[in-house]
Order: sequence, then structure tokens, then C-alpha cells
Amino acid sequence: MQEKRLEVREDGRTIYDIVIEDNFEKLPDELEKFGINNRKVCIVTERQVSSYYLEDVKNVLAEKCADLQIFIFQEGEESKNLSTVDKLYHFLISHGFDRKDMLLALGGGVTGDLTGFAAATYLRGIDFVQVPTSLLAQVDSSIGGKTGVDYHSYKNMVGAFYMPKLVYINLSTLKTLSERQYHSGLGEVIKHGLIRDREYLSWIEENKKAIADRQIEALAHMVEESCKVKRAVVEEDPKENGVRALLNFGHTLGHSIEKISGFSLTHGECVALGSLLAVKISYRRGNISEAEYEEIKALYAYFEFPSMPEEINPEEVVKETKYDKKTEHGKVRFILLNQVGEAAIYTDVTQEEMLEAFMIREEK
Repeated sequence: MQEKRLEVREDGRTIYDIVIEDNFEKLPDELEKFGINNRKVCIVTERQVSSYYLEDVKNVLAEKCADLQIFIFQEGEESKNLSTVDKLYHFLISHGFDRKDMLLALGGGVTGDLTGFAAATYLRGIDFVQVPTSLLAQVDSSIGGKTGVDYHSYKNMVGAFYMPKLVYINLSTLKTLSERQYHSGLGEVIKHGLIRDREYLSWIEENKKAIADRQIEALAHMVEESCKVKRAVVEEDPKENGVRALLNFGHTLGHSIEKISGFSLTHGECVALGSLLAVKISYRRGNISEAEYEEIKALYAYFEFPSMPEEINPEEVVKETKYDKKTEHGKVRFILLNQVGEAAIYTDVTQEEMLEAFMIREEK
């Protein structure tokens, strides 16, 4: 496939590129722009991802940098915490990493968030590069510089805005994802169309079989278009003072579901469940039509997102939203659709509305 490249800009200047390829072969060329021949590089990756891609990345980088080190941690949300960051700090110190060296995050959203936070805080900031291997990370978490870790059971409670030097996407990594992990990322893909680009949402509907089959042409277009949506929002609001909050569509209830479920569901699955609840509230408020509501539900159903687990108590989920980091002055900033392809921030969504949205069976 032909390389795709998007520039992410801030204050009129390019701060990093998003490069979309179908292999790792051009990664050294991209990193040589940052002088890695004179720098130490630490690849930070999780155990499962390392079994697939670590050797490939090591092989293309080993002769290109001054020194190449590997830090591997146990995969999963339970490792996204300050304890893992502390171990990474110790590793970097013991191997003599200084402010001119670089971290490379090889993995999904947990790896990218954790590595970015460590880079932002180690020696008050060193360079890092995102090499996302999951669909969710490729279209969402690797872009925009939001880094962080969970604090006890509170998601992303400790973090920093810290931009990568590069986002290098190898689409071939999507081929090795499980169906569950791949579909989990599609929750973010659909979200992008819902909140910002109705034409893109229509394209997803028209090409859903090719997307489900992971055809490379469909993957390339899908990842590029989702990256464009994320880039546009980030460029407009890099520190989430306004419009960037729209990217939290589905996350308010989604994060609560994720916590209440004990993280038994993936992040993307919880975002999809939260998105469907937000869509339902939008419909009940008259912002979208019944036909649109049914079409959106059908699209999520096509990609076999799980239904709400029976053991989830809606009242507990709604109560948990009070502790969401997006809450301001005691009011939850809730993202709803004004119309399909356009979202807005609402601060008047009541607990009663949230609870009513859980009553999905009434319309079946």
C-alpha cells in the first residue's frame, strides 16, 4: 500500500506526523530524523505484544541507535498504574537514560498511555514515539498527547498532556488482533463518525463487511479517516478546554461500566455500551430520529458488541459518574448528539435520564 501521512499542527507549526504503513520497514527512516544514531532507545512493550512484534522492531532498529533496551511488563489494564511506571523509572535510571534519549511505546492503549506518562515525567520530560498495535490505539489513544495511568480503581486519574515525536502505524498488526480486541477498537471508529463526520459514518455502514474482514484497503481508509477526526479535534483544542471533550462521547457511562464490571469488559466494549446509552438519551430528547437511532443500534449489533451484563447495576453505574474526572463543580459534562455527525457538551443530563437509558429492552 502507499504510505499515508498526516501532520498534527499546533500554533501553525507541525509538532508530529502520523505515518500509516503496512510494515515496520520505514520506522528507522522516521526515527533517523530525530538523530537516533546518537541516542539510547528503550522499547516499552507488554508481554503479549512482545511475542508478536518485538523481534521485528528490534531487527529494524538494532543497528540504527546508539543503544537499544527493552522493558516488558504484564499486559492488561491492571498494569496501568504508578507501580509499573516506578519500575520503568528504575529501569531507565539503571541503564543510564538521560534527557536526550527516547522511549518507544510498542503496544495498545495501556502501553502508549503509560509510556507517554513516564516520558513526560522522567527527568522532567524526554522524547517518546507511539507505535500503536491495536485498532483502538491507532485511531484514538496514540494521537493527541493524553497520557496517564489509573489510580487504584479510578481510570486515568494521574496523567499529563505530552505530545509524541511521531505516531507510526503498521496496519498489519491489526491482522493478529482477536475478534474481541479488533471489534473493541471499532467502538472508537463508529464514535468518530457519530460525533463529527456523518459521511464517514455512512462509509462505515456501506463498507462494514470489508471492515469486518479486515481488508487492507478498508483498514487504510478507516484508520486514516479516524485519525483525521481525532487530529482535527486535537488541533482545535489540544488541552481539552472545550471541543476536545466531544471525544469523550460514550465515556462517562462507559468508564463507570468498566469500573463496576471489574474491568471484565474491554475499554472499547464499555465505550460502545456508553455510546449506545448516549445515543438513546439523544433520541429521547428528540435530537435524532427513531430511524437514526435504530440504524445506529444495528451498526453496533453488526460488529457484535456485547449487551449490558445482567449483573451490572444501573444505579451503581450512574452513582459512579460523580467521580468521573470530567465532572466540574458537581456537574457531569455529558456528550450527546445534536444530530448524527454533530455532538455537543451537556451539563443538564440528570441521573434519572441516565437510569432510563438502561431500559433498552422496552424498545425491542
